[in-house]
Amino acid sequence: MKKKIILNANTLFAVYNFRCNLMKELTNRGYEIVCLGNKDSSAEQIREEGWRYIDAGMDRRGTSILNDLKLFLFYLKIFKKEKPKYILNFTIKPNIYGTLAAKLVGVPVINNVTGLGDIFDTENLTNKIVKILYKISFRFPKKVFFQNDDDLGIFLNNRLIDKKVCDRLPGSGVEVNRFIPLEKDRKDDKKVFLFLGRISNKKGVRIINEVSKILTPKYPNIEFQLLGKIYTDEEEHISKEELLKWEEESNIRYIGTSKDVRREIKEADCIIFPSFYREGVPRSLIESASMGKPILTTDNVGCRDVVEDGYNGYLAKPNDIDSMVEIVEKFLKLSIDKQEEMGNNGRKKVLKEFDEKIVINKYLKVIEGK
Repeated sequence: MKKKIILNANTLFAVYNFRCNLMKELTNRGYEIVCLGNKDSSAEQIREEGWRYIDAGMDRRGTSILNDLKLFLFYLKIFKKEKPKYILNFTIKPNIYGTLAAKLVGVPVINNVTGLGDIFDTENLTNKIVKILYKISFRFPKKVFFQNDDDLGIFLNNRLIDKKVCDRLPGSGVEVNRFIPLEKDRKDDKKVFLFLGRISNKKGVRIINEVSKILTPKYPNIEFQLLGKIYTDEEEHISKEELLKWEEESNIRYIGTSKDVRREIKEADCIIFPSFYREGVPRSLIESASMGKPILTTDNVGCRDVVEDGYNGYLAKPNDIDSMVEIVEKFLKLSIDKQEEMGNNGRKKVLKEFDEKIVINKYLKVIEGK
């Protein structure tokens, strides 16, 4: 019988999109893979790879104690039935309730803190409860990976975890032989700034619209493209109707979603990502840097791990329109050679620090005890 590993996240997309090559490597080593998370469009891709999935049906963002108890009992039932060798947890609720359920079943877990959102930025009853749950559940994992030093520091300073079980990962890593620099197909004189991510206020999408309105009269050849999914269940999502209104007001364009973001990254001159959300390490930034694109982002948790100010992009103050306008204009004033040099520097940084093989090898070391 094959040894089984469950990868548990809030959505199947989060499992497949960020851990696909880890799962392929585990499959090559003889492990049976089970993906656990809310069912979405990635279910078919998981099935095509020959892996199984289980729909968690969780209330991802809700704070209902009853719903969270149901999730915990669901995990308990699944783990008892599947009897995996390891459970790999990602995202907040799987990290907390998945760990507690695994402890009762006697299955070791490896957790991955992929970002903390606003849990540690505001003091309210819900966030206090989450911190207590982290402190209880994080006594049990065999290993906890953090994607940036800021998040690791918060857990250590708040005494939520034992330093001995902690380790750092370079985000989710990137497949550097797949995300390579490619020449643009378009021959126009546009200067395209591409945003990749959830179409959400916290990701800085409204800031991009304001930047566009300010700079378009001065630089009529600039275009801001927004690529990403609109999650209507997210409190700060931006509706398609609002995006269409923006398109009428300035040089901004919503281009929907993509099955292969390399196509859109290739055609961009620069990546813009004004997030003031507490990121892990944004995968879109690593992928873009790997393809040799300069990046304009914020001096924010996770974002500053990818960009060195003035080397492979520029950093703006978080949630500051004027600061973002300043760095966009600063980039526009660079010569083409300097812009390309900035992109090349990003590629060098990714090859050195963010190769996905680093992530995979760290997981294998824990799972196989090497």
